[in-house]
Amino acid sequence: MDTVKLTAKVVPELYLEAEHISPDVFAGKSTQEIGDLSVHMGNQTYKIADYFTVEGKAGATAADTKIVVAGDVSKVKYIGMKMTAGEVEVLGNADMYVGAWMAGGKILVKGNVDSFAGIAMVGGELIIEGNAKNYIGAAYRGDWRGMQGGKIVIKGNVGSDVGSNINGGTIDIGGNADVHLATHADGGTIIVRGVAKGRVGGQMVKGDIYCLGGVERMMPSYKYDHTEEVEFDGKMMNFQVYFGDLGERHGKKKGEIIYGKIYLGSVEKSDATEAKVAVHSEKKVRLNDLQTNQLASALKEMKEPSVQEVRAYIFDNFDVDMKPSQVSRLISTLKR
Repeated sequence: MDTVKLTAKVVPELYLEAEHISPDVFAGKSTQEIGDLSVHMGNQTYKIADYFTVEGKAGATAADTKIVVAGDVSKVKYIGMKMTAGEVEVLGNADMYVGAWMAGGKILVKGNVDSFAGIAMVGGELIIEGNAKNYIGAAYRGDWRGMQGGKIVIKGNVGSDVGSNINGGTIDIGGNADVHLATHADGGTIIVRGVAKGRVGGQMVKGDIYCLGGVERMMPSYKYDHTEEVEFDGKMMNFQVYFGDLGERHGKKKGEIIYGKIYLGSVEKSDATEAKVAVHSEKKVRLNDLQTNQLASALKEMKEPSVQEVRAYIFDNFDVDMKPSQVSRLISTLKR
């Protein structure tokens, strides 16, 4: 497999839309031709070479091409969009829409990603070694078709609305998940190895959700049905199985109603205690003195930042997910 290396040489002033960073587009092109491909920032069009150095060689086909993206691309969107084959490796953080509409191949991000990664994905593998924000594997705005195939692995925590409108494929979350997991789900599998917050499976009609660390607030429209032994990660585990969403209409197969299912893992006492502590500490999260001083310096450079912008800065730099009300109070305190 031939490799093209893109190294960021300048951080975009706004956000760079780089949907051409894909093995499907790079295949068969010279480094000059790759550098001449367009990227967009606002209403302006630039070249890849304006923002990246281009080295290496692309393969004859997408399947023979690997792209390595180095440097600060935390403000670069659409990496690997609609790719069907080959590999993409991002050595740090990336912005929104990584692997959006992906149909094949493999993407590895060795940092965090922003929202909408893997939306409407139909195949391939997307691995995120850090945290991910909102709407991972979900539907595009206004569409009813979310992830339909492939696999997304997030080793850290995720934000809200992950797997919204999921129809197929698997999302495997190594940490905790925020609210509205698998809303409108009509198939697929979601695994949460940490704790899932409330509103899990709202308006779900089909699919499976495994919550190994439990659900913080189970919706009343889910009903406990039975305990089931399931092979999970190569070993047998007992799960409490809940059927729902009982407020929705469900199809039938061979006379039996098809429900969405939430599987709650039977954790050991020590694990259960740890999970409770994690939820408790999440509500009372604080920045340490060093982080507070860094944030105060950053606020001085920001021009009238919104609560959401400051919240995103805290999450990206300190891996701390604070509530908007907490961020608002923190801004007021630091501006005095």
